[in-house]
Amino acid sequence: MKGDVTPELESGQRIFHAYDDNYFQLGREKISANFYFHLGEVIQPWAHNSVEALKVADFAWLEGKQAPEVLVIGTGRRTQFPNHEVLDYLASLHIGFECMDSRSAARTFNILVGEGRKVAAAMFLPSIRD
Repeated sequence: MKGDVTPELESGQRIFHAYDDNYFQLGREKISANFYFHLGEVIQPWAHNSVEALKVADFAWLEGKQAPEVLVIGTGRRTQFPNHEVLDYLASLHIGFECMDSRSAARTFNILVGEGRKVAAAMFLPSIRD
């Protein structure tokens, strides 16, 4: 199933333009692996093939002088949550975060960019089911 996410915004930041089970299109870049996006940089492949396997170390990229205001976590086909250790770590960074299915995460990311928010994304492909 394909979906067109949203039209181009005037923020200067790349946004999600499309997705399918096996890719995301962020700006003109087609990404076919789990990834994170922060400060204009896509890092792939990222993490594991399941949300349950995420560890605190998988989010070390959030530490630094230019931390985002919000982290959107796309968890694959359905909404899932990392373990409590990861959630506690994210809360300790004082960065707002939301976990949701990856397609919703892409749309939410675009809305936040449109609002001028400093947002990062950590995304599992929509084909990830568990």
